[in-house]
Amino acid sequence: MASTRAATGKHRRTTKVNIRTGANVVGITTVASGVVAGITGQAFAADGGTAPQQAGLTQAIAIGDGIADHIEAQAQSQETAAEQAAAKAKAEAIARQEAARKAEAAAKKAKAEREAKERAAREAERRRLNTFVSPITGSYVSTGYHASSGLWSSGSHTGIDFHASTGTSVHSVGIGEVVEAGWGGSYGNNVVIKMNDGTYTQYGHLSSISVSVGQQVTPGQQIGLSGATGNVTGPHLHFEARSGEDYGSDIDPLSYLRSHGVNV
Repeated sequence: MASTRAATGKHRRTTKVNIRTGANVVGITTVASGVVAGITGQAFAADGGTAPQQAGLTQAIAIGDGIADHIEAQAQSQETAAEQAAAKAKAEAIARQEAARKAEAAAKKAKAEREAKERAAREAERRRLNTFVSPITGSYVSTGYHASSGLWSSGSHTGIDFHASTGTSVHSVGIGEVVEAGWGGSYGNNVVIKMNDGTYTQYGHLSSISVSVGQQVTPGQQIGLSGATGNVTGPHLHFEARSGEDYGSDIDPLSYLRSHGVNV
């Protein structure tokens, strides 16, 4: 009987040790979910002892604190990474906005510069078209307006003559439309242009003509070459200014050119 009780007691003691050990393990494995204290407390009450359970509880708490610190460190690391990613995204967004702002400013500047150049070009063209020039560059008047001579059927010169050898370039004095281009009797080969202001200009005794009726011409554009065709005594350019298209409506060519800024 004595051996039987001793065996039974030994069995019970072993069971207690196992329970305590199991309690410690359970306490360790469940500390992360917050139930360490409850489980180790139940093990302590069932056993009635103090030292082994307290040691297991201390170990479980220590391990639990380590896990909590690890989790907290991971959370802090993730938070820091998230903050860094957010800061990087914000910086990139600001950089994109700044790049877009600079691109827009550059586009506006380029547009303004282009429009300024276009306005300047239009203004330059407007001035050019409103400018009058001499019919022959670098020449001078060899016979004046209303000079008297039997060479002219009217008894006086209806225009002015510019000194020019045969083949010298003859220009339109301003912008207008060609209304006559061909043989003009005593004028020889001649061109008549209706100017934009409604007046007419005539270019006579040409050796050749380089424009045609209906053609628009601009100031300084070549309309032919000087010569000695028609009623002449030598090569030159006969130039007339008229208030109308017909012969006899002539006006002083020198005053006409000078009133339009031509220095002759």
